[in-house]
Amino acid sequence: MRLHEHEAATFFQQAGVPVPPFAVVRSPDEARAALDRVGLPAVLKSQVLVGSRGKHGGILSAGSSDEVCQQASSLLGSQVRGFAVQSVMIVRKVDIARELYAGITVDAMAGAITVILGSVGGIDVETIARERPETLFRRTIRPPAQLRGHEARALAAEAGFSGDLMVRIAEVLMALYRVFCTSDALIAEVNPLAVTPDQALWALDAVMEVDDAALFRHPEMPKDALERIEHPLERAAKRIGVSYVDLDGDIAILSSGAGLGMATMDVVGQRLRPANFLETGGGITEELMYRTTAHVLRKPGLRGLLINLYGGINPIHEGAKGIVRALKERPVAFPVVAKALGNRQEETWATLREAGVIIVTDITTEAAVDALDRALQDRQGRTAGGGA
Repeated sequence: MRLHEHEAATFFQQAGVPVPPFAVVRSPDEARAALDRVGLPAVLKSQVLVGSRGKHGGILSAGSSDEVCQQASSLLGSQVRGFAVQSVMIVRKVDIARELYAGITVDAMAGAITVILGSVGGIDVETIARERPETLFRRTIRPPAQLRGHEARALAAEAGFSGDLMVRIAEVLMALYRVFCTSDALIAEVNPLAVTPDQALWALDAVMEVDDAALFRHPEMPKDALERIEHPLERAAKRIGVSYVDLDGDIAILSSGAGLGMATMDVVGQRLRPANFLETGGGITEELMYRTTAHVLRKPGLRGLLINLYGGINPIHEGAKGIVRALKERPVAFPVVAKALGNRQEETWATLREAGVIIVTDITTEAAVDALDRALQDRQGRTAGGGA
């Protein structure tokens, strides 16, 4: 679950990260009243769960109370990159002499936590990594070890800082690390971490995403995780219990694991356009696959469906029954191709063939995409020739 900026800023502030005075408002009148706590000049920031708000008109500045009300009125009820603005965060504006980047994230491949300090900030860290990788400095921490003071100071020194500023940057990193660990976060990020002309540090943006699987341990977290998912198909998939990310293509993908799903999406993308990423996890049942198949078929404009299943711990022969049930209830005019390997695979193939699914017995995903591509071309040829 990704937090709104004001929510992340509250957790950061409680952990000791320096955050400028701020307030959250939902009307122009609340905005005027909030100035008693925030002060002027101020920055008004749309509270939407999307990046690049400033580039899309979602962040405005104001130098008077009347201007604060006007800017709040213009933001509230507007949309930023398709996300409705229902609240605005008003923050005290600070003078900036330099912008840094500070972030903590999970390195799943290494099974560790990565602490990142950038001597340049204020732009996407992906852009920094691509265009100025020499400005990013990292430390790897393997739990249950913690980020220690001397490690944080060494990282700040490596980034080119010294004296009191180096010590204070290290303190910010340690505070960010604490909130990251205590919140079961997947990422905690300050961008930019601003240095003022008098060498004070302020976190001018706060990003935090918490592991959904750990939310039961955190009663202090917001309770509306599902409602925060704006895309209706992604929100519905979460209710089913599968991972779904909507894409702009027309080839639906249904896979039984995250790695398998990513690989399938990549191979499909080499010649076709994936409509989604979807993985069921290790709890396949007939009912889950029925609901999941019906779910992916809800997207308009599809030209094909590629099913990629592996039956290790998953009973894919049971899942196949659910797929067939969904296809019989909602017949499709486009080709459906399945690669299903593992335990009781022959039984799975026989079940899927009942619904007209094209079965690929080759072990490679490339073979499945080849079969789908051929089926699409054959269908296009029949259509061009006036066939059914």
